[in-house]
Amino acid sequence: MNAPASVTSPADLVARRTAGHSLEAPFYLSEEFFGLDIAAVFARSWIFAAAEAELPEPGDYVTVTVGPYSVILVRDDDEEVRAFHNVCRHRGARILNGERGSVGNIVCGYHHWTYGVDGTLLHAESQAPGFDPSCFGLKTVHVRTIAGLVFLSLAAQPPADFDEVARRVEPYIAPHDLRQAKVATQIDLVEHANWKLTMENNRECYHCTGHPELQRCYFPLYNFTEENVPPALRPTYERFVRAEAEAHATYESLGLPYATIEELDNRPTGFRIQREPLDLAGESFTADGKAAVKRLLADFPTARLGRLGFHLQPNAWFHFAADHAVTFAVIPLAPDRTLVRTTWLVHADAVEGVDYDLDTLTHVWAATNEQDAAFVARAHQGISSPAYAPGPYSPTESQVEDFINWYIGRLKAHLEER
Repeated sequence: MNAPASVTSPADLVARRTAGHSLEAPFYLSEEFFGLDIAAVFARSWIFAAAEAELPEPGDYVTVTVGPYSVILVRDDDEEVRAFHNVCRHRGARILNGERGSVGNIVCGYHHWTYGVDGTLLHAESQAPGFDPSCFGLKTVHVRTIAGLVFLSLAAQPPADFDEVARRVEPYIAPHDLRQAKVATQIDLVEHANWKLTMENNRECYHCTGHPELQRCYFPLYNFTEENVPPALRPTYERFVRAEAEAHATYESLGLPYATIEELDNRPTGFRIQREPLDLAGESFTADGKAAVKRLLADFPTARLGRLGFHLQPNAWFHFAADHAVTFAVIPLAPDRTLVRTTWLVHADAVEGVDYDLDTLTHVWAATNEQDAAFVARAHQGISSPAYAPGPYSPTESQVEDFINWYIGRLKAHLEER
């Protein structure tokens, strides 16, 4: 009888990962790695959950599902955002099934235990003498807001460096005044690929010729340098250099920070932030580069501010223009399925049909998301073949390497603690 084929453990695969190359197939395909990703990465990091604009009034809530976890984000009566595990303290029933809504109190639909929006247990019928409601409030989840963006951590002790990250990025984001914004629309797209492929794809512009709508207004030079810009992009690069000089003068005159901060793989909360010009009119993500929204997000004297880009490991990226902001949240659903939630934010007083046309506002990123979904599905299909072997990253894919190196570091730390 032939001996059974040996099975390489996740720890061995992590240990033998080759720097500068894509991961071996099990990282993307196996249920075991999917569970490890939830436990080692999503349950131990700060993850982007929502914009504050999704919770405009006290009692407004959204639920966020990450693997086996379900979290309620709710604005309390003091207008602070709170987060709780979506688990009743009676016998563990899921409390809120909807993705979003508004409540006076949080009521479990099973036995009607009732909680305030601050998580305190207010009512539990027919309990024994001596029952102490104060011992049965909802279990809290760590939550932080940065300039109108809501982040949560499922860890008992979340990464302590988040305070420093918040301090450094808030001056970049705060001028866009997202706390005075509203949701214009939100689109959920399920990509048929592993979540890491979604994130890898976002971290490079090697494939950007596949985004004709985006390339009209966005300089497709992400992570290219003057030395490695291909000949076909040389005119674009020269135009970018001129636009960048003009943009830097504008940023300095307005006191807007723009210097790149890039610390993607050497800390628990890896991040990157940078302000840079857009092409054409330089105002927004539209076919002609002009602002999609007449009412700007804040009291900017010009709409020609290009874009502020912010990236946070492991699951989010953001684009902020003068007229609107776009947030992207990535949530793993299965080894081969990933939710990408895209939210467009505009000034709270901007009126659809008067100040902006929704199709114009969303066209570039909606099209780009669909194109990216097709790209990562192809990648997942190819990796599923027995012929797949990890390939080398190009120099322009260094931020893909940063992401994977950060990811491997999170897995190593988790496996060492077992």
